[in-house]
Amino acid sequence: MKKGKLFLCVFVSLLFISSMSLANGLNLNSLGTRALSMGGAFVGLADDFSAIFWNPAGIAQFDKSYFGFYGSDLIPRGSYKLDTVIPSKGSFTLVDAESKTKHYLTGMGAYYHPLTENLVAGIGIYAPSGLGVEWDGADFALITNNNPSIKWMSKVGVITISPAIAYKINDQISIGATLNMNYGMFDLKMYAESAVFPINVPPYFTEVDLGQYEESMNGWGIGATFGVLVKPNEMFSLGVTVRTPSKIKFEGDAKLPNLSFLDLTSKSDLDREITWPLWIAAGVAVKPMKDLTVTADVQFTQWSKLDVIETDYKDTFWKLFMAESGKNKMPLHWEDAFQIRFGAEYLLKNMAFRAGYYRDPAPGPERTLNALLPNFDFNVITVGFGYKMDDLQIDLGFEYLMGKERTVDLLKAAMDPEYESAMPGIHNMAIPVPNISVSYKF
Repeated sequence: MKKGKLFLCVFVSLLFISSMSLANGLNLNSLGTRALSMGGAFVGLADDFSAIFWNPAGIAQFDKSYFGFYGSDLIPRGSYKLDTVIPSKGSFTLVDAESKTKHYLTGMGAYYHPLTENLVAGIGIYAPSGLGVEWDGADFALITNNNPSIKWMSKVGVITISPAIAYKINDQISIGATLNMNYGMFDLKMYAESAVFPINVPPYFTEVDLGQYEESMNGWGIGATFGVLVKPNEMFSLGVTVRTPSKIKFEGDAKLPNLSFLDLTSKSDLDREITWPLWIAAGVAVKPMKDLTVTADVQFTQWSKLDVIETDYKDTFWKLFMAESGKNKMPLHWEDAFQIRFGAEYLLKNMAFRAGYYRDPAPGPERTLNALLPNFDFNVITVGFGYKMDDLQIDLGFEYLMGKERTVDLLKAAMDPEYESAMPGIHNMAIPVPNISVSYKF
């Protein structure tokens, strides 16, 4: 492990730069149980209360007042293993850890009201991005100067408030738009490793274990979503959605308690601007028979805009120290990512059976991989069940994200500057997501 590799936290903070969805770079691309159960392939259908997220043009289909609630529980299950080779003794395990079982609750509430026959207004409050992970510090003791009390955790949440309007131009074409007011929250705790400081006596420098690092931030950003839905007939519909970039200015503070032993400031305020990237999606929905609907989406996130994240530390010492070490700038090297999604729904009287699949490629390379960020190629399967009683709809769903194992070579992490932000070792992650929705038209 490199000395002075102080701020992996700058890297982890990009958890906020999501296009509002779970998998693609820590996004939650599955809001609403029905949409989630159909693999998140919902842009070309968008005919329930989650349309405010998927395609606001779908709101124009509602001819009654409509309320819906969605809740889900993200339960990340990660593992991390780091081995090294000791001459004449062979391989030795430094870390063999499994993440703590934690529950990260997310959800959505939305209400719609027809203003005229063709014009519908609505408002939604939802958590488009939310995840985290926590590890037992004792498992990392051998790489934290034998300090088992060091805390390792990240917790991310974004709450979006979206007023919406949709207009049915005719029976075939609808358009819609939302204003997205995004409030982001982030907490991080991790090991800061060590750094060299000058002293007045030979050898005129000393290495200091910086110990625990903590960071807490929040901030606001504004964006918009635009959608078009075309239904040339009862068997086919096509949708396109564009979610604009949104720049969020996070403000908060960072703490390094061990700096107080050097009579240095142990806390600093900080600012960090991160642009929430462009998201574009297109989808189709086909009814090959009366009770069967098949959907498919292609979704694009412009992660390549996230190349280097810069942090502005307000304290004079922190600002100089971070600039000198280069840790006020963090290369991310994320790449644009496409998701291809498929889903199906079969109706049997007042019941619905659903299933879906999508593949979600990791936007981040191995050279910026960190145990606090579940950044994996995910294969995702979804299933669900719905029950309708008059205007009341109850849906249950389950999403399971299976991460592909990723390995960061220890020698590269130690010697290659391109791997400055990486945690060497073997990383794995799986995320089960049970969820429920209740909606009512009146």
